[in-house]
Amino acid sequence: MSKQLSHSETSFQEKKFRIILLLDNVTGDANMGSLFRLADAFGIEKIIFTGTRPNLSSNRLTRTARNTHKQVSFEFYEEAIEAIEKYQNSGYTCLGLEITSTSRPIQEISETVIDRLLLIAGNERHGISEEVLSRCERNFHIEMFGENSSMNVAQSVGIALYEITKVLNKFHKK
Repeated sequence: MSKQLSHSETSFQEKKFRIILLLDNVTGDANMGSLFRLADAFGIEKIIFTGTRPNLSSNRLTRTARNTHKQVSFEFYEEAIEAIEKYQNSGYTCLGLEITSTSRPIQEISETVIDRLLLIAGNERHGISEEVLSRCERNFHIEMFGENSSMNVAQSVGIALYEITKVLNKFHKK
């Protein structure tokens, strides 16, 4: 019979990836809390919030984050473009997580695209703004098979980070 393991009993090794998650005006406290938790789980460098500052005294955010908001580095910029330019000038590749006319399925991402990655996810209602989308060097989407063409921002980021770190883990083991 299997026994559920606590975190201290797992064989997971702490690892950091050169991934920064930029959130283009994500507003929901529960989503922000989930995104802190995902950032910790996938070992990314930091989160950049733009447009809407996270309310770190929000009970909903802190309950959802389960203290990861105290461990994950984050920054805030009023304007996403300022952050994008800063990190692109530092050698980060800017990828949008959005369904567009040129987006590719996220499982097609390769290690050649993701040495240093600025992954952009958009607002819960409107997605990535046109201005920010125009700065993305490539766009990826999550294939969906139902009638809906959108997914919760935290769920989509979780799927994308899984696919990206899966590729990076394979690449680093070569």
